Amino acid sequence: MTDTHVHERDVAVPGGVLHAYDTGPATDPDGRPALPLVWCHGTPNLGAPPAPLLEPARRLGLRFVSYDRPGYGGSTARPDRTVGSAAADVAAVLDALGLDRCAVIGHSGGGPHALACAALLPGRVVAAVSGAGLAPADADGLDWFDGMAASGVASLRAAAAGRAAKEAHERSAPPYDPEFTEADLDALHGPWAWFDEVVGPAAAQGPAPLVDDDLAYVAPWGFDPAAVQVPVLLLHGADDRVVPVAHARWLAAHLPDAELRVVPAAGHIAVLTAADDALRWIADHRPAD
Repeated sequence: MTDTHVHERDVAVPGGVLHAYDTGPATDPDGRPALPLVWCHGTPNLGAPPAPLLEPARRLGLRFVSYDRPGYGGSTARPDRTVGSAAADVAAVLDALGLDRCAVIGHSGGGPHALACAALLPGRVVAAVSGAGLAPADADGLDWFDGMAASGVASLRAAAAGRAAKEAHERSAPPYDPEFTEADLDALHGPWAWFDEVVGPAAAQGPAPLVDDDLAYVAPWGFDPAAVQVPVLLLHGADDRVVPVAHARWLAAHLPDAELRVVPAAGHIAVLTAADDALRWIADHRPAD
């Protein structure tokens, strides 16, 4: 799909390591150093950057950096982590690579983690994209579960009941049904078949990191979206049943500088067919210096 090489390394952090990925030094079309773009992955995924976007990113002068969230892949587990803890993890990866400023992009459960970096790393994150991302579970005025697939409601309600209830749910619940749209299935049988490479290995590790993720989503995030002072692009499918589009509409109303793009007839995966435009948006928000 691309000739872009992904380098892997372990980054030491308190209590263990983060397994990180980096597409390496590159330049933008004007010969300047590439802008690092941190990928925040969904649930359950490994953290490898998205292969369908590597070549478009390279052409735009963007350098993908990413990592396995704690418990996934080669990263040490950290039970009871918060969404906001992603900021310190991303800072550690950037420091290890000798990088200063970056943009961030997240899909699905990665969306809140991208917003965490934007809120908690002021002066370091220059722009953020949340694709099909969740709003906070305590979002005022939002019926958080409305329009969500039944499997997702059951899973996240179990998380809201605490770790023991969530672990019991993972042991006994029927297979998760995301209620993907036809457009989602077409994407998964097309370029976004890449998800097979990151979902299967993550799921094979067992449910523990997924449990940690879901507990973090329904708990206080550790930051207020109103604290995000950089431009944010919200990209969401109109027919998403995993994370209903109302989540993006709530975020658009509560982030200080947000642009909402609702993709007609797209679901949770098919929304990524618009990700090339999101990369161009990021490139347009590259700082001048």
